[in-house]
Amino acid sequence: MNRPTHDEPAHPTQLNIDAIAKLEHEALQRRTLTERTSDAIAKFIGSVGFLLLQVLIVLAWGAINLKLIPGTKAFDPFPFGILALLISSESVLLTIFVLISQNRMTRQAERRSHLDLQVGMLAEQELTAMLQMQHKICQRLGIDVDGAKQDLKGFSDATDVSKLASELEDKLPEH
Repeated sequence: MNRPTHDEPAHPTQLNIDAIAKLEHEALQRRTLTERTSDAIAKFIGSVGFLLLQVLIVLAWGAINLKLIPGTKAFDPFPFGILALLISSESVLLTIFVLISQNRMTRQAERRSHLDLQVGMLAEQELTAMLQMQHKICQRLGIDVDGAKQDLKGFSDATDVSKLASELEDKLPEH
């Protein structure tokens, strides 16, 4: 997409893309050092490289300690108690790093959801106001809208978000 010149205004879609990108950059900048570290570790442990590294370490450990490689001395004989201790300790630490990253992403998703709800509520309020204005314009101009009046009545009334949420809660299935 072409960027607008200084003389022509930006297209609303481009403004939205820029605003969303700015929000994402700000969210990434707000991360603490722990969150940045956890994100980097979670990204690495979720890679094929980490999987291959783990497999190579376990295979090498087994080959050395089962004396499959001539000239090597076993340091952790079968059933590999030291390896089991290291892997279980690693699992605990990696789980903590993943949970830290997931908690941050959950908070970010909740912020996005709240923003989306706020924008939706503002749009609903704006549309309600526009329908009310259009109805008044039609009345002023003598345009008969009585046939559609019942349909418009429901849309031109302000939406009670609490009532809507309560009704939705009552009708949704339990988990």
